Amino acid sequence: MKTATEYLDPATLSAVDSLELRARMVVEGLMVGMHRSPHQGFSIEFAQHRQYVPGDDLRYLDWKVFGRADKLYLKQYQQETNLDLVILVDASGSMAYTSGPWRKYDLAATVAGALAHLALRQQDRVGLVIFNDTVEATTRTSNAHGHWRAIIEALSSRSTNLPTVKDTDPSKGRGTPLDRVFEHVLAKLRQRSVIALVSDLIDDPAALQRGLARAQFSRHDVMVMQTLDPAELTFPFRAPSRFLGLEGEGEMGLDPSALREGYMRALQEHLEEVERITRQFRFDYTLLDTSKSLGAPLGRFLAWRAAAVQKGRSR
Repeated sequence: MKTATEYLDPATLSAVDSLELRARMVVEGLMVGMHRSPHQGFSIEFAQHRQYVPGDDLRYLDWKVFGRADKLYLKQYQQETNLDLVILVDASGSMAYTSGPWRKYDLAATVAGALAHLALRQQDRVGLVIFNDTVEATTRTSNAHGHWRAIIEALSSRSTNLPTVKDTDPSKGRGTPLDRVFEHVLAKLRQRSVIALVSDLIDDPAALQRGLARAQFSRHDVMVMQTLDPAELTFPFRAPSRFLGLEGEGEMGLDPSALREGYMRALQEHLEEVERITRQFRFDYTLLDTSKSLGAPLGRFLAWRAAAVQKGRSR
């Protein structure tokens, strides 16, 4: 079990500290910041000219154009604004699985802490949603001083209540209905936001597809970060064993050697389907391995995303 302090991983924060969290879509914020706004104003980046009308601020007259055309035109600029980042962290039973020191939930919580740190440093607002088969905990969306601590404390508090192999009750697990989670979250958003989903995505891909479709329809931006344990990625088991489903599937005796080929094929198909669905909506996807240091892969993902937005590949 990880503590709140361990979710503030210095190596991860150092790897992302020089990066920017950029929005792919046009955002509508409350403060002047670093993201392109749909509203034209008089700051940051030149956009176009428009003809002067009585009452306009004379400070923005373009006197060079007046000298050439003998007409009054104002310079208009693209206003930049702040985004809202909403982080969805999966706390379902399968996220408690580990074959090493870190559970999948621990990695997800560290990702959430790093993203919150990055967004708050940019003066963007951040909100946290922790879900299982229902939404279990939320924080307000804020960029207030100290809000990061509230996010980390919420993540740490949930960490102590994750189900374990010993206390899993087959009668209770119902999986992770991502479409209903998105429906709940989107109903509460009042402006277009960046949504970061951090989950092992052990769910019906159709539910993810329905959730992402709703997000795209509402013109939100989504980052999908899939967290998996190395044992799930490589299936290293050899001797006949009893396997227990952490989301209510019950216990079953299996011969891993007879199943490995089929398992690896099914896993690859699932990963490809998750990525295909994500990119179908022009959202961003990355796979994170709990056995590897988080800083480098998270840094590469955010750097690639920021570069793509900078090149104008946004929606």
